Amino acid sequence: MWLAAMQAPEEALQKDLATLAAGDLYRRRRVVTRRHPGARVVVEGRELVDFCSNDYLGLAHDQRLADAMRSATLAWGTGATSAHLVTGHTAIHHELEDRLAAFTGRDRALLFSTGYMANLGVVTALAGRHDLVVEDRLNHASLIDAARLTGATTRRYRHADPQAASRRLEDHHGRRRLIVTDGVFSMDGDIAPLRELAAVADTHNAWLVVDDAHGLGVLGAGGGGSLEVAGVGPADAPVLVGTFGKAFGTFGAFVAGSATLIETLIQRARTYIYTTAPPPAVTAATLKALEISVAEPDRRARLQTLIERFRAGASQLGIGLTSSPSPIQPILVGDAAAALRLSNELFHRGFWVTAIRPPTVPAGSSRLRVTLSAIHEPSDVDNLLDALSASLAFVNRH
Repeated sequence: MWLAAMQAPEEALQKDLATLAAGDLYRRRRVVTRRHPGARVVVEGRELVDFCSNDYLGLAHDQRLADAMRSATLAWGTGATSAHLVTGHTAIHHELEDRLAAFTGRDRALLFSTGYMANLGVVTALAGRHDLVVEDRLNHASLIDAARLTGATTRRYRHADPQAASRRLEDHHGRRRLIVTDGVFSMDGDIAPLRELAAVADTHNAWLVVDDAHGLGVLGAGGGGSLEVAGVGPADAPVLVGTFGKAFGTFGAFVAGSATLIETLIQRARTYIYTTAPPPAVTAATLKALEISVAEPDRRARLQTLIERFRAGASQLGIGLTSSPSPIQPILVGDAAAALRLSNELFHRGFWVTAIRPPTVPAGSSRLRVTLSAIHEPSDVDNLLDALSASLAFVNRH
């Protein structure tokens, strides 16, 4: 009996996996065996040009970050040893928080170990059982999960539609109300209508929470992200979440806002209180990345030139793109199997472009997610466009 009971769940899991595979939704990891400068990687013995990482400014391989990490490792060791509220909060962590507050134009910032944990921490600390969380239908999974965990009433509005967000707020009179949105949407690359959402938040006495993981460091003359582009300040968007694993090329995350907000998170954000602080060495590398991103705006200018080059070339070849102004350039395919075939064809032609399928995106909207980096060469973009054109023709014939 005991053996039969143990086998039943295993068999159910096997059936679930088989169903995913049959629907072309099974996810397989490819093993990277080496990374080279210039967005080159070796994957399963094949050298590829990487067009699916989030290293937007090309800082992940910058020698200055490696030097900062090495020095901090010698000084502080390899780990923080405990949570921030025990013995894990070092002078390097504190300095980065001060620098991030200045960079974002806010009173204070608070470090989290991952972006997922930052979103869970801030939303669950601010909303509870008698509150309302209104969020964009295409928000990142971490924001969707955060809203579910609050116990609050949760309502999702049509993507990038401020009027729909307003309607979701109209008949709820709870203690606290949040509008939660990505700044740059990670699978579509478009920018949330932040100015309009800020106006909706003001009208309904709600807090606007913006996760700008894919905007900070990338958008705006100073790298201030989607809020800088929209001209929305801290008073209109009082909660800002950012990550370091994209434009800054390291690892970790933060929340920036008022001193009262940050103190509230220190007391109530469970994903801050009950986890080990980021390694000081990684924090030192992030400090250096933040310094470089501010001091070298030409990285953003170069990236913008590459984005425009890719979009213009795709238009000339008849390759349909969304209206994304960011480094994220999705090519909508629709069918999951077709997206996989196209991704595999590009792989064999020397380009790594991931196929994105449900549940990451809605059913029927599978796509290739092309991402551009400041370390790509113009010739990389041109060669990718040629490979895309040839691969699309091949897949359509077969």
